[in-house]
Amino acid sequence: MKTDLNTVDDIRKVIARFYSKVKEDETIGFFFGAMAGDDWHRHEEVMCAFWENVLFHTGSYSGNPLATHRVINQANPVLPAHFSRWLALFNETVDALFSGQNAQKMKDHARGIAGIMQQKM
Repeated sequence: MKTDLNTVDDIRKVIARFYSKVKEDETIGFFFGAMAGDDWHRHEEVMCAFWENVLFHTGSYSGNPLATHRVINQANPVLPAHFSRWLALFNETVDALFSGQNAQKMKDHARGIAGIMQQKM
């Protein structure tokens, strides 16, 4: 039986597995390669801090995801199909590893992010 996301290590597990999929994905991988550049480890650390703040309210993240994604969108337009693929991979990753209130919160928040990004970009 799967447990819920309860620790920072749980978040790291989700992020690591998600990015291993994204790096190979033909639909959205190039976006993340452009964003992370050669420093995937740093990018993953930023994303772990983001999700740690979302789930556990740690204040460990400071940044402006919308501004970052607007720059990416200017270079390569992010289409609804890209957001759909991102959500599918993200949800698939969370569901493969965890189940529970925090797992659902993570997926719900991701869906909300996708909606806001699509509206504001």
